[in-house]
Amino acid sequence: MLPRRRIFRPAHNAPRAWRGPLVALGLAGVAAGLIGLGGPAQPLGDSPREQDWAAGPAELRVVDGDTLRLSDRIVRLRGLAAPARGETCQEAGGREFDCGAGSAEALARLVAGQGVLCRIRGRDRFGRGLGQCSTAGREAEGVELNGALVSAGWALADDDDFTPQERAARREGRGLWARGARPPAAWQARR
Repeated sequence: MLPRRRIFRPAHNAPRAWRGPLVALGLAGVAAGLIGLGGPAQPLGDSPREQDWAAGPAELRVVDGDTLRLSDRIVRLRGLAAPARGETCQEAGGREFDCGAGSAEALARLVAGQGVLCRIRGRDRFGRGLGQCSTAGREAEGVELNGALVSAGWALADDDDFTPQERAARREGRGLWARGARPPAAWQARR
């Protein structure tokens, strides 16, 4: 009979002694990595409260009466509310029109062929940057878009800074406040 050969030798007790702490160290490293993913982008300080976003004319798109797309970023104009596309208003003769599209067209006329510079201060509930924006093009340099849209009567003031412009637009019958026109039903309560 041949002697039995052992293919597997049990390890000595010495290597097992370091196995527990090594596993604990590995798990601690994985946990620290996962915690780091949810932490701040700048661990030694807060992220900036204000940022400047800019886009040239080719990168700029009007999404809605109060929303712009600057390349891959979306900005909602801060301090105002414009009607959504598809929201209807009535002209003096009773004919309905899409006042949301009218508001978007007014914003498009303000930025036509120009770049935009926005100072971002926070985010809205959808994660869009809230910005105070102005044109930065060859024509009409520096038109402040937020106030201009309210002044033209195509948006409501959601901020006390724009209340005088809204009052003037209502009084003079501009934009959605055109004489005899009825603004969207949601705006009726604000009169």
